[in-house]
Amino acid sequence: MLTLSDIERAVRASWAADTCSPDDVARAAWTPDNPAWGHCDITALLVSDVFGGDLMLGEVHLDGIQHGYHWWNRLAGGIEIDLTRSQFRLGQVISGARPVPRPVGRPKRRYAEYELLRQRVDARLG
Repeated sequence: MLTLSDIERAVRASWAADTCSPDDVARAAWTPDNPAWGHCDITALLVSDVFGGDLMLGEVHLDGIQHGYHWWNRLAGGIEIDLTRSQFRLGQVISGARPVPRPVGRPKRRYAEYELLRQRVDARLG
């Protein structure tokens, strides 16, 4: 049985420039020094695939200006899991947290990156 620690290690080792969100790359390039950058949406989907629960969505603000959105997970017991929170290193604040329905079927947005990340995670988990 897979644990959250197993999933977390595999996901963190699988993030790369080719799975980073183009929206985030427009703000700052992906680098190995900040591997979580631009991966919150597809990482939250992968965690949801394994553990279920709610997808959570909030607004990212820096110095009072919105800079996109952030995704994470809330498990059935109410525990929140955010494997990509470490990407925010400039004092960004997440506000307006709310659960959102998981897309039915394959993700409509960033499917290619989601699929690539999923394949890498699956390969690491064996």
